[in-house]
Amino acid sequence: MSRTIFINLAVKDVPTSKAFYGALGFSFNPQFSTDQGACVVISEHIRLMLLSHELFMNFSPLPIADSWKVKEVLNTLSCESRAEVDSLVAKAIAAGGSTPDAAQDHGFMYDHSFMDPDGHAWGVAYMDMSQFPATPQSVASA
Repeated sequence: MSRTIFINLAVKDVPTSKAFYGALGFSFNPQFSTDQGACVVISEHIRLMLLSHELFMNFSPLPIADSWKVKEVLNTLSCESRAEVDSLVAKAIAAGGSTPDAAQDHGFMYDHSFMDPDGHAWGVAYMDMSQFPATPQSVASA
């Protein structure tokens, strides 16, 4: 069975978040979008639900984390090239996002990250498996 993952993020302003993710080149599924939320199509099996705080609270009894102060999750998107990694981060910054760090080159993996207007963290990475070390290692020690 093929599964689809829905990543649900609480956002302060749905139109601002839609503009941000649209500027990154993602499309939207209108069937799952209202004025209180939007469904971003990341890939065939990955959807990002941008939910107003009010709508998000319908799904969780816990308080919404302040993504600028704590990290509830780190999402990473794979890219097809180093250039795509750099391009996505540049688009994110141009659309009102930010980057907390510089790109990292681990030889077999090239990665960078950005934060959306609500402080949700996104990694973007390109992996060249032909350069993967013969002995497995953690990215932190690469």
